[in-house]
Amino acid sequence: MSQSLRLVLLDVDGTLADSQHNIVAAMADACTECGLPMPPARAVHRVIGLSLVEAVATLMPEADPDTHLRVSEAYKQAFMTRRAAPDHEEHLFAGARQAIEDLDAAGVLLGIATGKSHRGAIKFIERHGLERYFVTVQTADGGAGKPDPRMARDALAETGVAPHLAVMVGDTTFDMMMARAAGIGGIGVSWGNHAPVELRRAGAATVLEDFADLRAAVDALTGAAQVT
Repeated sequence: MSQSLRLVLLDVDGTLADSQHNIVAAMADACTECGLPMPPARAVHRVIGLSLVEAVATLMPEADPDTHLRVSEAYKQAFMTRRAAPDHEEHLFAGARQAIEDLDAAGVLLGIATGKSHRGAIKFIERHGLERYFVTVQTADGGAGKPDPRMARDALAETGVAPHLAVMVGDTTFDMMMARAAGIGGIGVSWGNHAPVELRRAGAATVLEDFADLRAAVDALTGAAQVT
């Protein structure tokens, strides 16, 4: 493992991307397609970050596994259809691009760790022209999703970065629990799907109010002064 390289893993939905409205709308489409009642929007917000089947199972605990799979497939189709529409919008949060550029300029490796499918993660990266920045893209397609540490550990193995020099940035307790289980730092953001107090309880070392503070938070957690 490298004793100098640092790695920052970034969640997508609710951290980099303002995507709540698209996720809720696609879930509504899926429920309509499957003839099922739509869960409250707030409940959908709460499961963003989990792998899709696990999110559906959490929203519909009374349904059987076949129904969870059916709704998941309907959701995928609905989301793809909406993403292809000319009026589709999924903006980056203010300061996200600048924070990515600043970390990259400082020689920090960047990665994605998301509950999205691999295809969805790549589409997101391409839509926003971020291809050159991310050296690892970890998704729920590769195995266990958040809060399991698998994605973080796979990113560490792929990049050769030591755990104490890696950080996960996310908006949910699932992100912070994954970071803690993998032995890496956790940085929460206040503008996503779970409240700051929940993020701190789940292990966040700090919770950002603005992306402009990300570089300093990463430096504080990874001991930047000791890194060459």
